[in-house]
Amino acid sequence: MNRFKVLAINFGSTSTKVAVFEDDEEILLETFRHNPEDMKGLVSMEDNAQFRKPIIEEYLSSQGIDLHSFDVIVGRGGLIRPVCGGTYEVNEKMLKDLRECTYGRHVCNLGGIIAQEIAEDSGAQAFIVDPPVIDEMSEIAHLSGHPDFPRRPRFHALNQKAIGKRFAKQRNKKYEDLRLIIAHMGGGVTVGAHEYGRVIDVNNGLEGEGAFTGERPGTIAVADVLRAVFSGKYGSNFEELYDYFTKKCGLLAYTGTNDGKELVRRIEEENDQEALLAYSAMCYQIAKEIGAMATVLKGQVDAIILTGGFAYDSDLVRHIEEYVSYIAKVYAYPGEDEMLALAQGALRVLRKEEELLTY
Repeated sequence: MNRFKVLAINFGSTSTKVAVFEDDEEILLETFRHNPEDMKGLVSMEDNAQFRKPIIEEYLSSQGIDLHSFDVIVGRGGLIRPVCGGTYEVNEKMLKDLRECTYGRHVCNLGGIIAQEIAEDSGAQAFIVDPPVIDEMSEIAHLSGHPDFPRRPRFHALNQKAIGKRFAKQRNKKYEDLRLIIAHMGGGVTVGAHEYGRVIDVNNGLEGEGAFTGERPGTIAVADVLRAVFSGKYGSNFEELYDYFTKKCGLLAYTGTNDGKELVRRIEEENDQEALLAYSAMCYQIAKEIGAMATVLKGQVDAIILTGGFAYDSDLVRHIEEYVSYIAKVYAYPGEDEMLALAQGALRVLRKEEELLTY
């Protein structure tokens, strides 16, 4: 059987992650942290790519790895037009949308851009896997209450899909045969209803719908949003207001920190009741989202899966479980493991287990 070599790349606002896989085996993993001061002048996606690409190539060279040894370069998917889940070949149409930020500006747009640039240098193929704009929602789930504001899924598609497939494989089942509720709980919180391989409903976690998180307010009343906008207290223009409502709410607003470990320490060591209330309220709201997705699946749920960074906290898992265990058994898969998810998405195509999709 052929062995495949995969380079996986993943970008955060101030970080660059690089991983090398030979089949499913991780050979190298490195995270580079970038000084925000060094990135202030990086306005366009091209500027950002020119800054980060040499870091990746120089690191691989220092490890004695030839770019030409890779079969595929795979990046985390960006904000492209809504698509179904799967692995996509990076093409010119996708690159145009990523570079011009046609469907939104986010650092994850770099995944496809830099994957293609490195692929051109190395002769490899360039893929993205399960971008955050996957839209497999039913027609009825898109209605919000006004035609000008349709519900749009912006969620942790890469990790949710990967965990769903891993869960199924461990039980000798197919992801496409299961009905799952998967809650990703990290900097953002998204809860998806997975029905036979499709995410038929999920909250727009990127833009604040759903439970409140470490930094985001979750769903709040329209009148309260309008009062906030016109008060001038939270910003005087769209950019300032957007920054406030995506980075300065949630646990941070209630407790002064978005760090779950710090909150647990305060609760356990200092008996901090305000921290306990806020943390418990976040669990409560996540549980409500899970309950809503159980309704979407008409109560036919094979398992509830909790994943993301907050799933490391056994007390948080137990707290949510107390609310939702009547629906289905709860399983915890802590962390994200996005690099492995990227590699496995590429490998499924190389092994002809899945079809390579065209954008």
